[in-house]
Amino acid sequence: MHDIRDIRAAPAAFDQALARRGLTPESAALLALDEGRRRALTEAQELQARRNQLAREIGAAKREGRETAALEAEAASLKERIAALEAEAAKADEALRARLATLPNRLDDDVPDGVDENDNVEVHRWGAPPDFAFTPRPHFELGEALGLMDFDRAAKIAGSRFTVLRGALARLERALGQFMLDLHTREFGYEETQVPLLVGREAAFGTGQLPKFEEDLFQTKDGRFLIPTAEVPLTNLVREEIVPAARLPLRVTALTPCFRAAAQAAGRDTRGMLRQHQFDKVELVSITLPEQSGAEHERMTRCAETVLERLGLPYRRVLLCSGDTGFSAAKTYDLEVWLPGQGRYREISSCSNCRDFQARRMNARFRDAQGKVAGFVHTLNGSGVAVGRALIAVMENYQNADGSITVPEALRPYMGGMERIGPAEG
Repeated sequence: MHDIRDIRAAPAAFDQALARRGLTPESAALLALDEGRRRALTEAQELQARRNQLAREIGAAKREGRETAALEAEAASLKERIAALEAEAAKADEALRARLATLPNRLDDDVPDGVDENDNVEVHRWGAPPDFAFTPRPHFELGEALGLMDFDRAAKIAGSRFTVLRGALARLERALGQFMLDLHTREFGYEETQVPLLVGREAAFGTGQLPKFEEDLFQTKDGRFLIPTAEVPLTNLVREEIVPAARLPLRVTALTPCFRAAAQAAGRDTRGMLRQHQFDKVELVSITLPEQSGAEHERMTRCAETVLERLGLPYRRVLLCSGDTGFSAAKTYDLEVWLPGQGRYREISSCSNCRDFQARRMNARFRDAQGKVAGFVHTLNGSGVAVGRALIAVMENYQNADGSITVPEALRPYMGGMERIGPAEG
């Protein structure tokens, strides 16, 4: 959410920030609503002062035995006018807030300009894609041939974009999630957290899912939403709270199912597990002081990169351009893992600094050492990483010529020492 005072102070800069995202100017319309609201409030305050004066005059006249009918008539008319002005101000304020709620975050200055993912900037690469002596197969062919990945039965149960995993592949996915949680909690200081998978409208609004992306969410009959990512409940842990500065940064993580009605880009990746309505993800969230968030963004991204490095998965880090940066983010790094079955890098983690954008929507603030409420916290979120996509990457990068999957060394303690996944028996 944007502060109308900042827009009032620099409307041209605000419109320029929107233009970087390909949006049309909004400052004139916003300031018109703001001016109408403030004008109504000012007039109401002036009339209230006159009404207070009339009350004193009426009291004095009654004590002196003078006629008060004219004064009382004026006071009554002022009461009606004040109520009308207050209603007018409230209506303008509601319209202003509704319009502000649909506008994305301002981008950091170092975010490159661009239209879409083709304009993202590669920062660095780690690892070399494996050199197979055979033509590598995509994960869905490997999984189906092993008899451990079933899309047809999943479709009969729930429809398209769902998967049934069995046996060693199901265990491998569980192992990936446990490995990531252990890494982030034991080495990087994140606190493991269990959170609700259902959230209310206020929580979804706070992180920016509402109102713009309501159609992408699964909604229950009682008006709640299945979480699209644990970012929503984790970030809302500080909603409407004032956090002591000494407690910051707060770092929390959770492994949860995630639910997305749109399954991202429709018509793309219709085969396999890349785009699902339901998937597991380890989410990282940090709540920081304003001056900490830049360094925390780099730290969080390194935490996610370490997951891929420990698994021996080649990846690259890219800085998203203005046209590809998400609604709530001021700056985002994507980590893209190499998938031999596709012969290309694909996103497996997205780490964003939202600065105070979400905090303003949540009214999440911090208190300085002197006990003064000093401002809004900064919020960051990142995938640490998407478990289903990590499973895909492990299957494709560790596949063998006979269709078996070698278990990465980092996961073997979670797999009971298993070193290789072969076909299902029976």
